[in-house]
Amino acid sequence: MASVPPGIRLLVSFDRDQWYRALTFILTFLLYTSFHLSRKPISIVKSELHKNCTSLSELAPIASSGSGSHQPSPPSLHADMDCSWKPFDKRNYKQLLGAMDYSFLCAYAVGMYLSGIIGERLPIRLYLTVGMLTSGLFTCLFGLGYVYNIHSLGFYIFVQVANGLVQTTGWPSVVTCISNWFGKGRRGLIMGLWNSHTSVGNILGSLIAGYWVSSNWGLSFIVPGLIIAFMGVICFLFLIEHPNDLKSIHAPNRSPGKSQVPNKSRNGVNGHTEVYLQYKDNKTQACYYYEDSVQNRKSYDTELLLPRESVCVPVQPVVVVKRESEPSPISFMGALRIPGVIEFSLCLLFAKLVSYTFLFWLPLYITKAAHLDAKKAGDLSTLFDVGGIVGGILAGVISDKLEKRATTCAVMLLLAAPTLYGFSMISEFGLGPTIGMLLVCGGLVNGPYSLITTAVSADLGTHKSLKGNARALSTVTAIIDGTGSVGAAVGPLLAGLLSAGGWDQVFYMLMTADFLALLLLLRLVTKELTSSKSRPISAVELKEH
Repeated sequence: MASVPPGIRLLVSFDRDQWYRALTFILTFLLYTSFHLSRKPISIVKSELHKNCTSLSELAPIASSGSGSHQPSPPSLHADMDCSWKPFDKRNYKQLLGAMDYSFLCAYAVGMYLSGIIGERLPIRLYLTVGMLTSGLFTCLFGLGYVYNIHSLGFYIFVQVANGLVQTTGWPSVVTCISNWFGKGRRGLIMGLWNSHTSVGNILGSLIAGYWVSSNWGLSFIVPGLIIAFMGVICFLFLIEHPNDLKSIHAPNRSPGKSQVPNKSRNGVNGHTEVYLQYKDNKTQACYYYEDSVQNRKSYDTELLLPRESVCVPVQPVVVVKRESEPSPISFMGALRIPGVIEFSLCLLFAKLVSYTFLFWLPLYITKAAHLDAKKAGDLSTLFDVGGIVGGILAGVISDKLEKRATTCAVMLLLAAPTLYGFSMISEFGLGPTIGMLLVCGGLVNGPYSLITTAVSADLGTHKSLKGNARALSTVTAIIDGTGSVGAAVGPLLAGLLSAGGWDQVFYMLMTADFLALLLLLRLVTKELTSSKSRPISAVELKEH
């Protein structure tokens, strides 16, 4: 008999629950990758929406003076063909492009506060599916503006606002789902690896949009829109919200000759249903099955009466009293009262301001500073996201090792500010130094942003004051990311306004935001450093009962 291949041995070494965890990790990773993939094209297409207008306006007077003619140049036919896409062909094009960013991000920020509250009360799988399908629709609509030659600013603003609202379904849903499957052990590392979907989505979005940006920028939006819509269908077919959802699938097989009495069920968290089966044969018996092997805990209703495996007990002598009331979802003000939520939310406001300014304006900055075309600038900007992947993982590993979330964020923010200044100086000295600084800036800027939106949000969503109420995670996550999204909306808008006076002013604004984010964490950092026990904030302030 031939030996079993080592690959097969590896596969069978994992139990069923580990496979389900891996499926959830990979699926949620891909789902949110598609969200960021569909957001990135606007930053790549900006340099195409406003193209060569400045050079054309400068060449016109030179040509007229050289010919000695004082006759006015032909109106606008040539400019319409060779210049920008109306209405972005005016001198205030930066303000118009900034307004498009602001409309998306402002709608995203407002919608995020509502999204978490709604998400706590609806099935995550359906909620996320609808959000992804509608996001795909609006992303494609932006690209159809090129196909149908639409030049109305109102059309593009409407599409951006609508897309910003529906994209808020993504983050609270995937964070809640991944937190349901993974406990606090090595949460920083797991979340750091998982949160690299942000940078992976940005990289793929840049490459896809850059492929068509010069020839047909409408496809730069249509293709990502179709991808996120397709992933919405995958979400509907395969996403498992919670380990408890598998109980009905893996319940013990029914014995022949037994007739099943109608199931008794009651709704649980996020639409989950706990099923209790009752069978009859010659002796009336009731079979109760419950096992949560992922969390390694027994049902709170039967843990004192029944062992972990299936067991049949006589109905007559045993009466199991079911608790009819489930913990209610936490209120908005209740989530704000959790220690640490306000500090981390405001810190993320400034950290995300910096990150999203790079997300929306870096390709255009590289085009102007390094004099590259739109495709090369988009490809080069992906290095910032590569650095962000490494920075997010390092932040998670370090915070797990030191058991200090706030301190880890503070150190990276402290290092990021001077690095941003260095990038503004070095980017003028050639391609090599620019590549190095892009990687370093990406790691230091996205590291704190990644840690706060994942591991810290999950820690705060299971604070001891919640007394085991698991229905707060989505609301807490939405509050933190929603507040951060206010900064994400303000940053690109300020960049559009300040860049008119020179890019140096934009970098000064980014450095100021980094220092303010650092100041907001000082109280939590001081508490961590002076704590008598070396435990992370997730254990000192956020210990789960």
